[in-house]
Amino acid sequence: MDFSSVDLSSEDQDFLTEVRDFLTTHITDEVIRHDRETGDNFHEGVHLALGAAGYLEAEWKTEAQDGFPRVRRRIWELEKRRFHVPWVTWGTTSMVAHSVDSFGSEELKAEVLPKVFSGHVRLCLGYTEPEGGSDVATCKTRAVKDGSTWIINGSKMFTTGAHNCQYVFLITNTDPDAPKHKSLTMFLVPLDLPGIEIQGLRTVDGDRTNIVYYSDVRVDDKYRLGEVNGGWTVLREPLNVEHGAVAAAADGLADVSIMMHQANFMATAVDKVAANVGRTDSGGRRAVDDGAVAYRLGRSAARMEAALSSQSLYGRVAIAQTMRDIAPDLMDVLGAAATLPVETDGAADDGASEYVYRFAPLSGIYGGTLEVFRNMISQYVLGLGKPAYAAALKKVS
Repeated sequence: MDFSSVDLSSEDQDFLTEVRDFLTTHITDEVIRHDRETGDNFHEGVHLALGAAGYLEAEWKTEAQDGFPRVRRRIWELEKRRFHVPWVTWGTTSMVAHSVDSFGSEELKAEVLPKVFSGHVRLCLGYTEPEGGSDVATCKTRAVKDGSTWIINGSKMFTTGAHNCQYVFLITNTDPDAPKHKSLTMFLVPLDLPGIEIQGLRTVDGDRTNIVYYSDVRVDDKYRLGEVNGGWTVLREPLNVEHGAVAAAADGLADVSIMMHQANFMATAVDKVAANVGRTDSGGRRAVDDGAVAYRLGRSAARMEAALSSQSLYGRVAIAQTMRDIAPDLMDVLGAAATLPVETDGAADDGASEYVYRFAPLSGIYGGTLEVFRNMISQYVLGLGKPAYAAALKKVS
């Protein structure tokens, strides 16, 4: 792994200044407060400004398509994190837009993609069902052909951003008698159609997600992506991106794994705790001089650094598991004041550890559970075969 720094050209340095000026102007205290209060991880004014400035299109396209060059892409990604740009809805939009570009009709691409780049159209993921868990292929939401349209009935859980989006990337079952990976068809469903009901859910970390109900929703066939019962092909690449199962970049400029944005909160908490315990009190003592405090903080920092350097699916698991493991230690080191949330008088570290503690359990669920990812590592990376959950057969004597 290459840890060397990159020397910026004068043009790239100008770009860095431009980005920081833009984000300083648009990511205001009001934007951060709005995000915290709503849990949306989205701000329409900011999103439209990003579109108008050309940043959304430049991020989505490759360098060969006149998107960001590699160094500028890395600058852009890092500065977005440092300024805490509300980002989740663009993340889902970007993934789905690639599927629209690959599998949508020319008519659908013309309807959707220009407005994606301007920021006026956002796209969300309609995968998980109340009884399905992380296995999206067990889909029970039905789509039945009726002439040139489809009638969709079912429900989806955790459709994050649906209330701020115009379309949902919806996985449906179009052949209940077929094997589960050969029964799926994908649609890009307009969310303003009759029969769609969106209900908000707040998670323990304060984010908002949604349950979406589909009751006799009539969808034109032009919104189908890919072949009928060929939905797994359409779905596979966005799932790989969400899971972090993507090839490492040869130039070393990309994240080594997914969830680096979330890991930034963990790193911030570790830094704030270290600063807190390193201060000298009125008696001339520092908390870090206590061996137990130094050990727990040092262990937390070491585990965090190892997680941040773990690649691909390993990093996806390591980051989430490390958050779960070190968050209690960080709070214990600071004491009772660490339980106070951000912008609360007396909070030991302005709520940084408290937030990571609440967010940590969910980090092992988003985009699939840690158990699913560990099975993927075992099966596809280590070649240990498919897990067997059936009870062992008893010997007949």
